[in-house]
Amino acid sequence: MELHGLSLDITGWFQVAWSGDIGPEHVVPLRYFGRDLVAYRGRDGVVRVHDRHCRHLGGSLAHGGKVVDDGIQCPFHGWVWNVDGENASIPYQDRPSRARRLGTWPVIERNESIYVWNDHAGREPFFDVPDVFSLADHTKGMDFHPAWPAGRAHYPNLRAHPQMVTENAVDPQHFRFVHSTPVAPVVLEERVQGPTWWARVGFGNGWIKHPNDADGNLRDDSHNTLVLYWAGMGSSTNIEQTAAGVRIITINPTPVEDGKTELFATYWIERKDNDIEDGSYRRRLDEAQRALPDDINIWDNQIFLDPPTLAGVEGRGFRRMRRWAKQFYPPSQVSNHPTGTADTRAPGAEMTAAGSEA
Repeated sequence: MELHGLSLDITGWFQVAWSGDIGPEHVVPLRYFGRDLVAYRGRDGVVRVHDRHCRHLGGSLAHGGKVVDDGIQCPFHGWVWNVDGENASIPYQDRPSRARRLGTWPVIERNESIYVWNDHAGREPFFDVPDVFSLADHTKGMDFHPAWPAGRAHYPNLRAHPQMVTENAVDPQHFRFVHSTPVAPVVLEERVQGPTWWARVGFGNGWIKHPNDADGNLRDDSHNTLVLYWAGMGSSTNIEQTAAGVRIITINPTPVEDGKTELFATYWIERKDNDIEDGSYRRRLDEAQRALPDDINIWDNQIFLDPPTLAGVEGRGFRRMRRWAKQFYPPSQVSNHPTGTADTRAPGAEMTAAGSEA
């Protein structure tokens, strides 16, 4: 069973590149949401994303297109398209054309990443991409190593639907079997508001046996905790505090074609004295990057069941998550998607966990 375009219709912000991928006046081709796109960094330093093909005779702006003062110039006949998708000039005519516009996509550059807004109804963005360093009190003001270039992992050609990735937020039981933790973590707090989902999870017997302080209140310390924050189904942040320090990880799935997804993972590691020289930064980064391939191996070979068969202890979380997810699909879809009990994966080459052909 195919997804009938539903993955392409999810509303939200989706990562399409890292900031370092698009240098000054750099033009790059992109393919997401079933569309050919072009991204460029203008002379003002701002990244823009448009539909790829010139509205004159269909030349590809991403293959030989050039950044100019007014926007991007087509390599075929030199037509220039401005940041709003309007024709700014035609080199062999004294006035621009107002007949057609170039499709223009909302863009945010944040967290060393480039995000594009996709909406099935063509609406303007109505929620934001968070600054990952301000989502938890204990990370505000902390110093982290930049993610570029070592703290990145890119997984193309996945058959995992983005909602499969999102549902990890309500699945503490998988940690024992996928990541070999001794015991499943416990969800300490959960806040769901509109398009955002926030949760705090505690790891280890210290949280399972003693979640409260001496006065009976939930402990507010952050040691051995994971803070999860989703803004829609395309932007997720994990803030982890372990014995080795704090790390912030974004795991962002982006639809490419129907049933085909790319995943961008970005890692920021707490900076410590001399940790480059003594090798501890590299060791902590390697440890942070170790878990995700195991998840991807599950997602890339998983089918989506609606409804699933749930154990009593997990039912509330999954049902709540699926109700929350409905808001990001077209309203004409009366059931949660992707639906069905058949194989939802798109046909294609078998892929390894790293996203390359086996």
